Formats: sequence, C-alpha cells, structure tokens
Amino acid sequence: MLVQNFLEQSAARLPHKVALICGDERLTYREIDYQANRLAWYLRELGVYRQDRVAILLDNSVESVVSLFATLKADAIFVMLNPTMKAPKLSYILNDCQVKVLVTHTSKARVVSEALSSTESVENVLWAGAPEAIPSSDESPTKHHSLVSALRTIRTSAAIERLEQSSIVNRQSSITLCPPPSANIDLDLATIIYTSGSTGDPKGVMLTHLNMASAATSIIMYLDNPEDDIIMNVLPLSFDYGLYQVLMAFKFGGTVVLERSFGYPYKVIEKMIQEKVTGFPCVPTVFAILLQVKDLKKYDFSHLRYITNTAAALPVDLIRKLRQTFPHVRIYSMYGLTECKRVSYLPPEELERRPQSVGKGMHNEEVWIIDENGRHVEPGVVGELVVRGSNVMRGYWGLPDETERALRPGRYPGEKVLHTGDLFRRDEDGYLYFVGRNDDMIKSKGERISPREIENCLYEIEEVAEAAVIGIPDDILGQAIKAYIAFRDGQVSSERDVIRHCRKNLEDFAVPKAVQFMKSLPKTPNGKIDKLALKAME
Repeated sequence: MLVQNFLEQSAARLPHKVALICGDERLTYREIDYQANRLAWYLRELGVYRQDRVAILLDNSVESVVSLFATLKADAIFVMLNPTMKAPKLSYILNDCQVKVLVTHTSKARVVSEALSSTESVENVLWAGAPEAIPSSDESPTKHHSLVSALRTIRTSAAIERLEQSSIVNRQSSITLCPPPSANIDLDLATIIYTSGSTGDPKGVMLTHLNMASAATSIIMYLDNPEDDIIMNVLPLSFDYGLYQVLMAFKFGGTVVLERSFGYPYKVIEKMIQEKVTGFPCVPTVFAILLQVKDLKKYDFSHLRYITNTAAALPVDLIRKLRQTFPHVRIYSMYGLTECKRVSYLPPEELERRPQSVGKGMHNEEVWIIDENGRHVEPGVVGELVVRGSNVMRGYWGLPDETERALRPGRYPGEKVLHTGDLFRRDEDGYLYFVGRNDDMIKSKGERISPREIENCLYEIEEVAEAAVIGIPDDILGQAIKAYIAFRDGQVSSERDVIRHCRKNLEDFAVPKAVQFMKSLPKTPNGKIDKLALKAME
C-alpha cells in the first residue's frame, strides 16, 4: 500500500464524510482527494516526477494537507518543514536533498527569498496566500506560481459535481478527477523528515511508503480507532507525531480538527467541545497548559475517548492530574523516534501500576536492550534499545556513515536493525523504562536538538568567547535547554540580548530557556569544554 491510498480509499468509501476541519473550512474526503489530484497534475506540469523532492513550508492548514498528498500522487517525496524555520537551515535542507519545488505562504516571503539566494535546485515555488503578494520571477531563474489559482477550480463539492456531470477534462489547465499514473511501489521513499544531527546540521530520515503504512497500521491497532473518531491535532505537521494524526485518520476514515498550535487554549477547548473530539494527541507541555485552565471541569469532555503522549515522558504528577480531570478517558503513554516513528506504548490499564513506563513494543515490531558488546541484558540492567520492524527507516539522506552507525546487521541474513542511541531498562514483565541518551543530543518539546547548532548560533555574538549548551531535567519539557557563556575580556551582554539573538536565528524549540554567564567554562585535561562538569553543577 502507498500512503496516498489512505486518502483515495477513504474517498471512495466515504466520499461525503468530513475529513478535515481547519478554521472555518470543512472538507470532505472527496474534496481533498480531488484537490490533491489537481495539484499532482500541476506538479507534473512543473516537471516533478518519480522520487523528486517537494518541500512544504506551511503552517497547519488545508493547503499543507493537500500538498503532501498531491506530492505523493505525483510519485514524488514530500519534505515537511517546520514553519518557524529560519533561512540558513531552510537553505541547507533545500540544497541537501535537492528540492525541486517549494510550497509555501506569502507570509514567509522574506525567509524564503533569503534561502533561495543560496539555493540552485529549486525550480518553482508555489505560493499560498494573496496572489498580489507573490514575488516576481523576473530577476530569478526560480519561477513563482499561485497555489490558490492551482486549486481554485475544484475547491467545492458543487464544482466537483458539475465537472463529473459534464465529464470535462481540460488538458490545458490539467483539470482532472483522477490522479496521474503512478509507478511507485511501497519500497520507494514517501518522505524525508529532517531532525537535528550531532554535527549541528540537520539530517534527513528517509521513510518509505512501507515504513509509514506499517507504523500507521500498528498504531491504529492499539488505539483501536473506529471511523467515528474525531482527532484534535494542535501539533505541527513537520513533527512526525502531528503528521501521523492526519495519515492515520485518513487511513481509518476519521476526521481531523487541525489547529496551528495550542497557543489559545480556550479556543482549542471550545473547538473540541463543538466538534465532539474523541482523540487528543499531545506532549507534556500542552497537557501542563491544559491543566492550568480555570474551571476546566465545567467543559463537557464526555465525547473524549483517549489521549496520547509521546516525545517526553509524562511526569507522574501530571498523570495523576489527568486521571482526576478525565476519569473516563484512556491515557496512552508512548515512546518513539523519527527513525521508526513509534516503538512502544503502555496499555492504559497498566498506567496505575507502572506510571513511569513507556510500555512494550507495538504490533509488528520487536525490541530488545543490549550492552556495549551487543549482548542482551537482564531485567533492571541499563543498555541501548534496538528496534526491528518494517517501520524502521531506510537511512539518513546522503549520510552513509551515520546510516551505518544507526542501522546494523541483525540476527538474520541481510536484515538491518535500528540502534536507537537511547538508554533503557526493562522490568521483570518486559515493560520498558527510558533512562537517557548515550550521546550529546537534547530532547525538548518533542524535538531532538543538537547542542552544536545552538552553540554555533551563540558564537555569532561578537562578545562571546566560549559557549556550551546542555539539556537539564524538566518535568514538562523532558529536558530544558541551558546555555553557558563566557565573554571576552571586559565585554558583557544580557540574558535578554542572548535569547533575542537565538530567537532571531533558531527555531522556537531550540531557543535556550536559561542562560548562565561565567568568567570561563570548565575544561577537560585536553582543553575541551567539560560538559560533564556543567551537568554536575546542575
């Protein structure tokens, strides 16, 4: 099965059912499918073919959902990018995977224009937003087009019905009710998801159609999603946890209520009540905000069936408060990473007995823990988690050495298994407990963040002589980012100035929560900054 089949099969089976609610827009499966077909033909006209890369830099929106399915229907690979991404990282990714078409919004024109100035592969940009705000193509080899115009012809069911009745196929503007012919098989790539790398540069996780279909199927099985599930998604589609809410719902024929964020809690809560939401996937930061809402118990959450958590472990106190506030709701504590989407889940009935556990491996997957010599460890012993399954990534785009370190030979001839780099222990019953990472990466707000990337940003401040970044324990974030800075002789700056600089140059989730100034940073015997000493200070 190919990922676009999720949409196509639901559109054939439930054509008039509302699939997506976004702001004031309510689109049926048939409407989304036809819009995606039209845009897929448009991408073909722009020269997009099998396994070409199409990047999508959009906030959560109808356009972002249509664009990802259109890309798949064109046999291409979608690259969903964080909408807060700054120009240097955007330029790096566009060049790294040689993106051919970029889909974005006119509100991001400044960042996109700056990134394109150092990018050669992007041939066309499709702009959502007001057509009059689209940059001119006159002074650049990159061509600019209106996404609004590309989708306008068959925006509504009424327009679709008129086309069906008249059997119109206008070859000049590529209006068609069928997708382009497909040559892809499930071993072809469906997406590249960029995460922070240990060097500071993003690395692209390559996921095939088989990887994504396998993960989605297994998660749907343990969540037991019926067609009448309505999922509230406040997570960005650039975050695989948010992306899969759309993919899974479209696979089982549910409805997604898509919000840009949880920035306005009362608005989201009212929407949940209005739409009778049954599923609410979140991260600890969102749950913490939710539980601080005044008079939360006055709202009618009787339709809410389940909530899920991943990215960082739910603090025990937060679990207790959630159970008190939503006594009828099933709470799933889960663990995963982009390289295989999901690893484990804790059955809700085990939450009381094992609140700190992330459960056991999900359906159609095998997991175990090894020591530094590759041997299986006994219960209670800490080691590295290994994952085996069809959900495990193909590798890292253009990084054969990193791929070889992560994907190593398994127990059977020819297979590769994922060495996660995460340290775990298991109890006597086989339930898993996250202990930490065996590398320098920080896990905060559900994102894996490279300290090197933040340190490089800090060193751009002229007064900075030394800089180091570590993750410190945080009940809500998993880890909070803390920066240590030593200034050049006689030079000073304020914490506010440092954080302002980081906000200007880094994505929101990578901005330090705290900054500490020191005369000099501790060093190891060989003269390197001693991060272990900094962690010990905490």
